[in-house]
Amino acid sequence: MGKSDIEDKSAHDGVHDRGVIQDAVFGEITEGGPNFRGVGLGGTFVLMTKANVGLGILQIPFVFMTIGLVPGIILLVAMALLVMWTATYIQSFKLAHPQVYGYADIGEVLFGRVGREVFSAVFVINFIFVTASAIVAVSTALNAVSMHAACTAVFIAVSAVVGWMLASIKTLGDITWLGWVGMVSILASVLTLTVAVGVNDRPAAAPQSGPWDKDFKLFGSADAVGGISAITNVLYAYAATPTYWGIISEMRDPRMHNRMMALSLSLCCVLYIVLGSVVYAFCGRYVSSPALGSAGVLLKRVCYGLAIPALLVSLCIYAHIAAKFLFVRILQGTQHIAQPTRRHWLTWFACTSLILGVAYILGSAIPSFGAIVGLIGSLFTPQTTIVVFPLIWWHDHWRYAPKQQRSYGMFALNLFILVAGVFFVVGGMYAAVTDLIKTGSTNGPWTCADNSGSVPEAS
Repeated sequence: MGKSDIEDKSAHDGVHDRGVIQDAVFGEITEGGPNFRGVGLGGTFVLMTKANVGLGILQIPFVFMTIGLVPGIILLVAMALLVMWTATYIQSFKLAHPQVYGYADIGEVLFGRVGREVFSAVFVINFIFVTASAIVAVSTALNAVSMHAACTAVFIAVSAVVGWMLASIKTLGDITWLGWVGMVSILASVLTLTVAVGVNDRPAAAPQSGPWDKDFKLFGSADAVGGISAITNVLYAYAATPTYWGIISEMRDPRMHNRMMALSLSLCCVLYIVLGSVVYAFCGRYVSSPALGSAGVLLKRVCYGLAIPALLVSLCIYAHIAAKFLFVRILQGTQHIAQPTRRHWLTWFACTSLILGVAYILGSAIPSFGAIVGLIGSLFTPQTTIVVFPLIWWHDHWRYAPKQQRSYGMFALNLFILVAGVFFVVGGMYAAVTDLIKTGSTNGPWTCADNSGSVPEAS
């Protein structure tokens, strides 16, 4: 399809002869201002994929250890299909409601002003927690590479500052190259890990002398808490769906969203299965959380070193989109949103500083990667990745549709998805709080203790 066709049929912009894009979110975009519509197909794919791969992938082998290999693979595939199905709603809803940029706009379309504020709060809190988990992941990598050369609180602060610098890059189009760097980084890291656990005599967490039993199981026997934790961890591995709203809003052709999304999630699923299966097969019950700690001491440092750029890019993407959400809410409808004015830049840096500042506090208060992932995966991820989409379908295809045009089969399917999402929230919260209580008794806030397991004797 040619450029003119895109310009004529796109539901949310118009390109004038003088080269000015009139966007329903960002207003009039000119050559003199930031290009908020500069993300191509390659950029879309890499941003979506990198938003997923980097944090959640580090928990997959631990999931296999908890519930067994076969249930773990089934869970990975089933969750990928569920998230892929619900994410297809994004494209149609965005084209039908071009003013939608994020969850605040979704809430307003569905439930008016009250919905706007509630959805805004859920979205921002969710992304701040994910940003905090990325900060903790970077600090874990720095601890592992340096053999805990500094206090963990210092590494958390350094991670937050570097994350702020990267997240302050103005548009997603300008961040695309970082996405490619992050993809190369994480793939190099997990491939090194996969090879390392295969050639090493035993994983880092196993007894380093004498016999050891990996206790490999095709089918695990996890209790209710362990099972729910596994589900929320897998869901968290596919939890980039909320970033897709920002990505589609900055795509050159938003009608290609579903194709890139399906390709991205398919690749993520394959990567998760391969990495999780190989690492669990060689490590068994001695798999570490995060997974990069499963290699021997030297290769563990190598894997974490290779992963640092990827973890920083994940931190950048989530912090950037959260800050952009606030930025759009504050300046939308004014000339400052797309023009490089003083107010434009002051607002932007204030938003990035706020997001990273709060995330830093959370990361310092919960310095355990596994605990913070469990909390996010149970409380926020089901709401933004699953629960909201049946409501979107209900609004566009049932709420105002004539009775003869309503699909009762689709209504039943979306009701099931909604109930499943609520179950993930309730059950997951119980498991996450239980784990958080255990974590708090051994690894308190603003701690200097090593969070990478590199120095076992450290207190």
